Amino acid sequence: MSRAFFSREAPRLAVACREMADRFVRGGRLLAFGEGALATDAQHVAVEFVHPVIVGKRALPAIDLSLAYGPWLDALCRADDMVMGFGSPEAHSRIQLALDKAKARGAMTFALPGEGGDYAVKIDAPAFVRQEMIEILYHTLWETVHVFFEHRELGLDTGPAGFLYPFLGAEGQDKEALVGDVAQSIVGKARDVERLREEVARTESEAISDAIAALSERVQRGGKFMLFGNGGSATDANDWAIDCVSPPDGLRSIPAMSLSHEAATITAISNDVGNDLIFLRQLIAHAQPGDAAVAISTSGGSKSVVAALEEARKRGLLTVALLGYDGGEIGRRDLADHRIVIRSDYIPRIQEVQASVYHVMRELMEPAARG
Repeated sequence: MSRAFFSREAPRLAVACREMADRFVRGGRLLAFGEGALATDAQHVAVEFVHPVIVGKRALPAIDLSLAYGPWLDALCRADDMVMGFGSPEAHSRIQLALDKAKARGAMTFALPGEGGDYAVKIDAPAFVRQEMIEILYHTLWETVHVFFEHRELGLDTGPAGFLYPFLGAEGQDKEALVGDVAQSIVGKARDVERLREEVARTESEAISDAIAALSERVQRGGKFMLFGNGGSATDANDWAIDCVSPPDGLRSIPAMSLSHEAATITAISNDVGNDLIFLRQLIAHAQPGDAAVAISTSGGSKSVVAALEEARKRGLLTVALLGYDGGEIGRRDLADHRIVIRSDYIPRIQEVQASVYHVMRELMEPAARG
């Protein structure tokens, strides 16, 4: 499904990337919003555009408006902006109304998924699979929009050395010729995700199964999950927690909370005692015997995540870690009772496969929720 979808959509996505680059150059902003679990996709888009994980890429203005997206769009939306709505079928009419209003102001609109927008896709798949495909989609938008920046004109007088720095000069370059290359790149990225998923299924299936069994046992005993991570991993912790307490497709609720969701608490702890303790302090406040600490980290070395796992170990909690690269410090120090490692060094691909893993884990824990 994923391969056919991105092969079909790649040319349209490449054109959308070109338009986004032009709008960012003109001062446009990316305004994202969603409802329920899909609000975490708006969070993810905002953090990745503002704080790019690829060294040397520029910070771009993006914000998550999910909390009150209607009034905020009415107050903020301008003609050069891009407005991205993430909605389930149940929220379609509300999301579409907001996108229609933005489009009337001249904004470029994305319905992810949906039927009305400058870029809209309809994905006939279960909720978790649909969300995973949408994540790949907006990651490719974020990754490839920078290609067009590197080929745009800046209008600078570079003098005789202009031929060495065509992207700085006054003469624009042929961005049309880039569209085909960008489309092929998007297809390649989607195939990379498929290959990585297949590799994880081969190498990590036992670790995933063991983690599911251990977490299910905690649920049956009345325990809860405390999930946490930083940046994009924070949005995944939020998503996983919502999937537990308000799951799609008739699944039963599982007690869970995301320590990454508490912005006021996190900033208070960071300001007063240090960023390394943002999850540890919350864990001290919330942890009960029988609970599980579930960490998400692409690097496996985030100090705040490491500190929380150390504290969880001291308290006898079950510890589970979803990691990237080679597992990092968490893996080397064996800080998690169960760890699942996505062996890649490219953060967007790690996050996409991590989403598939925790969605599978959530679905397979359903017998425990029914118990």
